[in-house]
Amino acid sequence: MSTHLDPPFRADHVGSLLRPTVVHRARAWTAAGEITADELRGVEDAAIADAVTKLEATGMLSITDGEFRRAWFHLDFLEKLDGVEVTGNIASSSDSADTVHMTPPKLSVAGKLRHSRNIQVDDYEYLASVTSQTTKVSIPSPTMVHFRGGRAGIDIDAYPDLEEFFADLAACYRAEIEALYEAGCRYIQMDDTNLAYLCDPVMRQGAVDRGDDPDALPHAYAELINAAVTGRPDDLTVAIHLCRGNYRSTWFAEGGYEPVAEVLFNELDVDAYFLEYDDERSGDFAPLRHVPESKTVVLGLMTSKRPELESYDELAGRVGEAAEYVPMGQLCLSPQCGFASTVEGNALTEDEQWAKLSHLVGVADRIWA
Repeated sequence: MSTHLDPPFRADHVGSLLRPTVVHRARAWTAAGEITADELRGVEDAAIADAVTKLEATGMLSITDGEFRRAWFHLDFLEKLDGVEVTGNIASSSDSADTVHMTPPKLSVAGKLRHSRNIQVDDYEYLASVTSQTTKVSIPSPTMVHFRGGRAGIDIDAYPDLEEFFADLAACYRAEIEALYEAGCRYIQMDDTNLAYLCDPVMRQGAVDRGDDPDALPHAYAELINAAVTGRPDDLTVAIHLCRGNYRSTWFAEGGYEPVAEVLFNELDVDAYFLEYDDERSGDFAPLRHVPESKTVVLGLMTSKRPELESYDELAGRVGEAAEYVPMGQLCLSPQCGFASTVEGNALTEDEQWAKLSHLVGVADRIWA
């Protein structure tokens, strides 16, 4: 298969995979006190090793642990930072509150932010032990700690000055990234819903209501992310994934990338972008005109929300449309999101998931052959 020498690869994926039944059962047993946390981890270890074998069989060259140890793509990580709490929910632009009875959770900061222990290192080391391919670790973007609560969600006594808040948050991320790198990780993806939410009029108004400027926030978030990855080694690939919601095949926001495009592609110091593009909610490809020659765009054209396989002609045609703005050599292909951003997973089966990933690899092989 034709690939980049370094990640991201021509066919890549966002990270999360449907949890197998054995993991769901073990989580329930642990919650009920029937098995220990160590026993749960043993079940997860076996399930991850099995999933890695299946992922490798699809032809994928980037390997994740499917986020099998998490309930949420972001909360399990962020709650391990000293000072972070989960408090309430934010509004959605979709009907998710009625259909799945959930809108995205809100984070707040109740005290000083500190990285007092490594968060993903043990998980990375286990993953690396069961694959010879490139391992990817997905972590939530640091913007997740700010956007959903705003100034009101940050304790005024702990942080009377928001500059200190952003500095401490970036320092937490630098510490985790350094620890992952020292453990051997060379491919990190930050999952960010907030830059995509700032493309949605409802979400932008929500920011105004919280006292923030939706036009200024992208610049502030670029500075935050840049501070989080500053000083990273040259052989560490950092990607960012933008998402408009992915809970049980539903979504939370909509709007094309134009409101954040210039900042996203020219102020953000990352190597690659995983961009949601599986339906009209993400707008057209015109914002890609801002992408510089040094960066890679992974087009999320295949949906992870439904089992139907997109045709080669459909996917290749849309890659061709994107190539009017970004050269083919800078483009890759992926699903728009993971298959299970939360433990519940999307509305398809594991077999359908593997079929989609295998199909994706085959399509990318043909497009870039």
